[in-house]
Amino acid sequence: MRLAIAVLCATVFATPAVDAQARKTSRKAAQKVPDIPISRIQAEWKCSSELGVGVATGRQFCDVLTGNNPREGVVITIPPHRGPVTIGFELHNRHTYSAELVKSKQAYRKYTATVGVLTMDNTLVDRAVIQSEFRTEHDLFDRIGGGAGPGGVKAVAPIGSEFIQMELPEDVGEQVSILGEKLSVMRPDGVDNFSSPGRPIATISNVMLEYRPGLPPKAPKKAPKKTPARKR
Repeated sequence: MRLAIAVLCATVFATPAVDAQARKTSRKAAQKVPDIPISRIQAEWKCSSELGVGVATGRQFCDVLTGNNPREGVVITIPPHRGPVTIGFELHNRHTYSAELVKSKQAYRKYTATVGVLTMDNTLVDRAVIQSEFRTEHDLFDRIGGGAGPGGVKAVAPIGSEFIQMELPEDVGEQVSILGEKLSVMRPDGVDNFSSPGRPIATISNVMLEYRPGLPPKAPKKAPKKTPARKR
């Protein structure tokens, strides 16, 4: 009976000590993993077909080409990160503006473009679609400088704007690519469909990344100092 009471007392007094030790260990483990804030940045990209800079927005617009090789698309750099990465960009249709067609009321177009975001090993992450209509110059999203048209603008201009956001997996790699898949153009007299490689079918701008930066590299451990042997 005395032995049972002694064991019970030892258990009762030992339990708080064990709990306290567990909490202390858990607190130390939590302190080892820093709480890294989320970074939101304008992405760095490599544009194989630049449309130009917008006159009204000052944005850089990049054409999205159809194709099967990710290196021929809009290649976006992914910084070192922990966890998934969120990519966001504005997707636009492309329109070749003609004042004569507007004046003759033959300028109507309805564009539907589909693009894909891929890893550099050609794995599809997700697709995005932009659909917009053109009737008059007021339907243009922006004009692009550096052209021979009135006011020094290009005939090709972005129309419509769809903000696309998608999550990239943690192991996405150092780059992703945006490639075109297909384009449908509806005119008053019919419909045209395009999917052959190398054709610009849409335009992007304002590419953003949201991610947690990767942990800083661990400092190399210092080699223990060798204690010189004592001479006897």
